[in-house]
Amino acid sequence: VGVVASDEPGTVSAARFTSNARVGAPVIVSRQADLGALRAVAANSGCSNVGDGERGLGTALAMQAAAAGELGLEPAQVAVASTGVIGIELPRDRVVAGVRAACAQLKPDADDFAHAILTSDAGPKRACLEVRLAGGSVRLAAQAKGAGMISPRYATMFCFVQTDAVLEQQTLELLTGVCVKRSFDRISVDGQLSTNDTAILMASGASGVVVEPESEDELRFGEALDYVLRRLAILMVRDGEGTRRVTRVVVRGGVPEGVERVAREIANSPLVKTAIYGGDPNWGRIAQAIGAALPGTHPLKYDIRVEGTLVCSGGYATRETAEFTGDEVELEITLPGDGAETEVFFSDLGHEYITINADY
Repeated sequence: VGVVASDEPGTVSAARFTSNARVGAPVIVSRQADLGALRAVAANSGCSNVGDGERGLGTALAMQAAAAGELGLEPAQVAVASTGVIGIELPRDRVVAGVRAACAQLKPDADDFAHAILTSDAGPKRACLEVRLAGGSVRLAAQAKGAGMISPRYATMFCFVQTDAVLEQQTLELLTGVCVKRSFDRISVDGQLSTNDTAILMASGASGVVVEPESEDELRFGEALDYVLRRLAILMVRDGEGTRRVTRVVVRGGVPEGVERVAREIANSPLVKTAIYGGDPNWGRIAQAIGAALPGTHPLKYDIRVEGTLVCSGGYATRETAEFTGDEVELEITLPGDGAETEVFFSDLGHEYITINADY
């Protein structure tokens, strides 16, 4: 169990949650909080508190109330996040005691908190950055978790970001939306959409450095936030429960919906993933995924590049061969037309993934 809190009364915040229709009790409770003025988050790992009915909802509310009481806040200023096994009871007395103990042990360093939120992760995921703006320097810190049940449109993931910059809530909301779309919405491990995804950003304003809307400072701060979230997102893919290789697929074409479908189909294809795990540049599996994403498109013409080598042109083999032996792979798909482009970062699929998820 971990708690992250802001000392500053004027803290503003922004939040994003899973798009799964079946959400956990913590997401329900958090969505009803004051998402623009959160001062704290109480989080636990080991049990996601999903599927436990009114009892689970009561436990999430008890976590929220316990943190609020210990920190002198209103319950609406506290969000709740839980991750772990679905469908089992989250022991209320234990988790509430954990929340109270965490509040009593708050300190400036986030190491304990970063460890508290882990499940099948190999280790904590953190990022810290200092940015020089016109009025002075501001800092960003972030803690995240996620390794499995990860799909574009979020993951079994948490990400909590803190900054001491002075931001209007509307500015933070805008930047959060843009940066989440370029980071956590761009990753996949197994194509599975979680019930409890949560990303919460809090800006305390403690530095006194103001980020004016539509200014050069807003641009620089946004670039820093984008860097932090993309770094953490790719760390999730790298930690993808037995991952050997991380792949970036870039798809270009004339129809935005088409390039998006193709990128996701490739990223989530077990055949593509296992080929990459085995170091087999079998572009036929990529071609199959393209066709599955665009059924009924005749004739279907496309180019495929593997590690920069054109292995398929216009839908036909070029007789060129590609290979990859490193831990990062680049795929480029060109569909008819131009003006649309997207990317997805995804993990491969190997024996360890099955072991972890069969034994979990």
